[in-house]
Amino acid sequence: MSQTSKYHIKKTDKETLGKWFRLLTLGRALDDRAPNYLKQAIGWSYHAPYAGHDGIQLAIGQVFEKNKDYLFPYYRDMLTALSAGMSATEIILNGISKATDPTSGGRHMSNHFSKREWNIETFSSCTGSHSLHAVGVARAIKKYKAEGVSICSMGESAVSEGYVYEAINGASRERLPVIFVFQDNGYGISVPKKDQTANRKVADNFSGFKNLKIFHCNGKDVFDSMNVLSEAKEYVKTTGNPAIVQANCVRIHSHSNSDRHELYRDDMERNYVAEYDPLAKFRRMLLRYKRFTSEELEAIENETREIIKEAHRTAMSAPDPDPKTVFDFLVPEAYTAARYPDGTHNHKGEPKKFIEALNETLKAEFRLNPDTFIWGQDIANKEKGGIFNVTKGMQKEFGIERVFNAPIAEDFIVGTANGMSRFSDKIRIVIEGAEFADYFWPAMEQLVNTSHEYWRSNGQFSPNITIRLASGGYIGGGLYHSQTIEGALTTLPGIRVVYPSFADDAAGLLRTSIRSKGTTVFLEPKALYNDPRAATPIPDDFEVPFGKARVRMEGDDLAIITYGNTTIFSLEAAEKLKKEHGVTTRVLDLRSLNPLDEEAIIDTVKRTGKVLVVHEDKVFGGFGGEVVSLINEKAFEYLDAPVKRVGSLFTPVGFNRALERTILPDTEKIYKAAEELLKY
Repeated sequence: MSQTSKYHIKKTDKETLGKWFRLLTLGRALDDRAPNYLKQAIGWSYHAPYAGHDGIQLAIGQVFEKNKDYLFPYYRDMLTALSAGMSATEIILNGISKATDPTSGGRHMSNHFSKREWNIETFSSCTGSHSLHAVGVARAIKKYKAEGVSICSMGESAVSEGYVYEAINGASRERLPVIFVFQDNGYGISVPKKDQTANRKVADNFSGFKNLKIFHCNGKDVFDSMNVLSEAKEYVKTTGNPAIVQANCVRIHSHSNSDRHELYRDDMERNYVAEYDPLAKFRRMLLRYKRFTSEELEAIENETREIIKEAHRTAMSAPDPDPKTVFDFLVPEAYTAARYPDGTHNHKGEPKKFIEALNETLKAEFRLNPDTFIWGQDIANKEKGGIFNVTKGMQKEFGIERVFNAPIAEDFIVGTANGMSRFSDKIRIVIEGAEFADYFWPAMEQLVNTSHEYWRSNGQFSPNITIRLASGGYIGGGLYHSQTIEGALTTLPGIRVVYPSFADDAAGLLRTSIRSKGTTVFLEPKALYNDPRAATPIPDDFEVPFGKARVRMEGDDLAIITYGNTTIFSLEAAEKLKKEHGVTTRVLDLRSLNPLDEEAIIDTVKRTGKVLVVHEDKVFGGFGGEVVSLINEKAFEYLDAPVKRVGSLFTPVGFNRALERTILPDTEKIYKAAEELLKY
């Protein structure tokens, strides 16, 4: 230990030592008691004991400053939460999933501790995924010149996750004020560290990163942990650079209450780690250096037992979550499109292309709200605005702090948006989730996280993000450049999914998405970016409400329900049906898939009796199956024929144009399917 160390058993005042001992004792008593709730069938079905991590967890909570710093704990951080200020009652409320649990109201797993009002942030169960959120909020701290730092805690095995590398790479590249704490106990459940990484200390994996300083401490020792973590925080605040604190710990118990460590740890190892109990060591030091008497320590221990008894009584009397509230806080409130409540207009101006609509709307919203940001891959290079030039000119007008490139790391793009939005409700973020929708799959874990943030936090936090994705085929792009993925996206509760077909709807839905709270996935049919068939006049203030379909053509003999690229083809097929058969077709453009305009769909069935559901995605597993199911359940009696579907074949979209034409739907395929349906 350095001669200039701030904290030492002899130098630290008695009041501070007493506070620490009280926290250590209280935490350990809760840690030991938690499994009993499960045995009594009361709750706490997941508990990851922290015993052996006492020093570093006490230190994290002590250096954390409420409402200034942002703390991202992980599921083993019970003492961290206590040390940061959460009460024993709040810990038990979380453990037994009560309605008054401040973390989630009983919605999230036990041992996931947070207190949003203090910036102790909600996190998911995906190990290490909160590292990206910590980086995102650190970006906001730097941008808004706030005083605090972001602190992200995790086990050493979480560092094996790719998004942890993305987070640390991004933090070092952007020089962000974030501390990554690795609580290294040598095991990832039953997997020893040697099976995770070649380095004995996982922090050494990052030794070559520029602008990053690595600190090491004994995570079992209170004083070493306090000194090193305090030094790391001072370094981050002074330099603005990120830091890693590698804390060597031991895991005294099993990974969790569903794990049996005696199956993979022998008696000698288990006895060895028990001998290095940090709480017992700290107690012995207080006595050895005569800072406390045995009677004084026993009084504190008795006091903590009474605190836990009272916390238990309070928590047990708390109400359980009301099952009627399961739909509460699913999707945050959307912006009300009051000027155009039905999402239509009669503007007679010059038609604008789809890509113009996107570019002009983005610029208008950035001028309106200075707390709007956009980033993604290849979107901010001088006059180039991405591969399709959707963001052309934006960095020139709004500057590099608001419009900037991201690494080719889709998880990083989405995860840091989630994090940055935590800094302020005023912030609105637009991200290009991937250059093509097909490349978005690496970000799906972060999208899933984002989709249930609002629900699992019991309405306390909503990521306010619009995720733009260039979708679909008809460009000869082949694999990873021609697929459309809405069939998967719409299975996630908690996000909105929209898919406009025309320039005016693109502008109106983008404006509504950016102004709304919550997360919207904005799918753009890239084949229509510059297609004159998708060009329309657009009012400057046009808004389209979510969940409102649009009738693009009226008719009584047949209905085509569609969206995206196939809306254009459906209209062409409808014109051909009218010309060649005298048939009138109602073409309903859904525009919004989640929420879905059920009323418009049912009304369309009532008017026509025969329905063709058309989309670009594969028929098998595609979103059209949901539309058909809805019709069968709620409008079956109005049908004069079975609902028919048109979509792509159940294959990837090939590169050769002949393959693409065979696989994807087009005007002729829709026309022929309509003819067959009319004959029924």
